[in-house]
Amino acid sequence: MKNLLTDIAGVRVGHADDARLASGATAIVFDAPAVAAIDVRGGGPGTREDALLDPANTVERVDALALSGGSAFGLDTAGGVQAWLAERGRGLRIRDAVIPIVPGAIVFDLLNGGDKAWGRFSPYRDLGHAAAEAAGSDFALGSVGAGLGATTANFKGGLGSASATTQDGVTVAALAVVNAVGSVTVGDGPWFWAAPFEVGDEFGGRGLPASFTPGMLEMRIKGGPAASPRENTTLAVVVTDATLTKTQAKRLAMIAQTGVARAIYPVHAPLDGDVLFAAATCAKPVEPLVGLTELGMVAANVVARAIARGVYTATALPFADAQPAWKDRFG
Repeated sequence: MKNLLTDIAGVRVGHADDARLASGATAIVFDAPAVAAIDVRGGGPGTREDALLDPANTVERVDALALSGGSAFGLDTAGGVQAWLAERGRGLRIRDAVIPIVPGAIVFDLLNGGDKAWGRFSPYRDLGHAAAEAAGSDFALGSVGAGLGATTANFKGGLGSASATTQDGVTVAALAVVNAVGSVTVGDGPWFWAAPFEVGDEFGGRGLPASFTPGMLEMRIKGGPAASPRENTTLAVVVTDATLTKTQAKRLAMIAQTGVARAIYPVHAPLDGDVLFAAATCAKPVEPLVGLTELGMVAANVVARAIARGVYTATALPFADAQPAWKDRFG
């Protein structure tokens, strides 16, 4: 176990980013198509193929997931991942046609100091292709890939991951891109809201404050009164090796969203676009009631941990007035 999404066999993750652009993309590639669903809680989401993931709709499995900066421009990322899969003959077969299925979601990072004057076409399709090409079992955390340009209310955001195993030996892991309107830390201190779920010192081992003051519970949001929809969003992907139906994957996504609420304050706001994908590689059986409940509980925990790790491992962008990283102040 590497405490990464790729602790699930048959899952690979790759990043591609551009320091001048201050943005990037992350591809989650499945070696074999995975059952998948989505749960959206934020008021300003940006997604591709989200309707396909509804349990009422026909297609059951996906070939990859694409996460990106760039706001709506970043939805082109999935096209790059799709092209990479098509070059390898991967996808849904309908007679002689092969169509790679790549849902995706984006965060808003257009105002972080990077050069977004890319001309007629955005770079995100090429970034998506490069991220898929780079996909492997090891991948970096922090200010990389889709998390390169991410920010939060008070500290630089980033990309985090975590994993765990249920009592029955089912593995569940999460990857999060943290670009929240709220804060991942308590007040002005070093404590993470997700501290009760921390394993070892994976995000600093600071625990929670000895007591909470009213000031710690005040609302801290990015941009203050000037904040507007789509300037934020946390994206999360939960993957398990359990055997799930599409309906069960939807329930897993819903339960796992609890982890977002445990790690970010406030959360699921009209200023966020919070999206959580759940996918299952279907290698191990799981009991459909109690077993699925435990799986969701553990999934929520790893989501909270992944969010904290995304901020803990982030580094500040190299621009004047760039938001500080957590480690700049407390590391």
